[in-house]
Amino acid sequence: MKKNSKKILICGGAGFMGSHFTRHIYTKYPKYKIYNYDLLTYAGNLDNLRDIVEKEKKLLKKNRRYKFIKGDINDKVLLESLIKKEQFDVVINFAAESHVDRSILNAIEFIRTNIQGAYILLDLVYRLNVPRYIYISTDEIYGDIPMGRKATELSPLQPTNPYSASKASADLMVQSYIKTHKVPAIILRSSNNYGTHQNPEKLHSLVITNLLEGKQIPIHGKGNHERSWLNVKDFCTALDLILHKGKSFEIYNVSGEEKNNLEVIRTIARILKVNYKKFIYHVHDRPGPDFRYAQSHKKITRELGWKPLNSYKESIGDIISWYETNVKWWKKIKKNPDFSKHYDKQAKGYYTFEEAKNYHRHWVQEDNPDEI
Repeated sequence: MKKNSKKILICGGAGFMGSHFTRHIYTKYPKYKIYNYDLLTYAGNLDNLRDIVEKEKKLLKKNRRYKFIKGDINDKVLLESLIKKEQFDVVINFAAESHVDRSILNAIEFIRTNIQGAYILLDLVYRLNVPRYIYISTDEIYGDIPMGRKATELSPLQPTNPYSASKASADLMVQSYIKTHKVPAIILRSSNNYGTHQNPEKLHSLVITNLLEGKQIPIHGKGNHERSWLNVKDFCTALDLILHKGKSFEIYNVSGEEKNNLEVIRTIARILKVNYKKFIYHVHDRPGPDFRYAQSHKKITRELGWKPLNSYKESIGDIISWYETNVKWWKKIKKNPDFSKHYDKQAKGYYTFEEAKNYHRHWVQEDNPDEI
């Protein structure tokens, strides 16, 4: 796909990853027009793109390149009208409920957005002949990966919680439309991202903001769950390459550096010059936990030349500094009743109504007390 003037519809563009990619495209390609379609649930935040909005206000109307549309991915009438009117060159779907804990407590919104909504958008892309569709998937659909192995794009999908199951369902639906209808779609399966503007219910932003507030940090189980951590800037460059050079009908994995949860906490605490042992406590692990997510990104490196450039060690300090500087941004989110309601359950390890009713704080005994 050539880099001339384009119209891009980004569904879920006010969320963490969607807003970063919106800014990336807006900044890098001055001839592109971006339409941000987002329902603004708890995870969507217009403050994420305030810099672009302020810049657009200073431009003449005919020169503006960014437009926000508040809408539900399940609103077929609104989406169909928008796609017909604007004739988009590309549609990218970031829209998703994405927190595993929330999916365990109540999966209905995950089914509604991640499966039903994803289907509605995909079917419109097919029926309205959109030239390119990119679905943002996740490495969690591969399930628990044994040490020494990495999932490839051909590995079986083995989701183990309602969130990953909902994403796997949409992923397979895209594959079915590729096979059945030859929809020019591409699937990007990303590992966990970290960066600025991330909702403080996620691990990195939760640890950083809690330590800045002097609050304790709940850890699932022993804290030895391992994830592949990708700087959101590297995610954006990967998606940029897929947008312009990726082959239709293909699937691409993108991943970063493997670290367990306790390593993440130690690193952040060291930079903030606090003793992490004074701030952590252990809660019940999630039901049926996946201890390791790991996938290979050899395919995108081989075919498109992508590789992550922002090492964890070199980039985490700047990210922490952003949260130190933008206290108002994350405190506004933490004051939201929805955040408080969910965080109270997360901080106490509630995963069923019975646990929430009868719960008493559970401290996990470590094999090596010096490690906590």
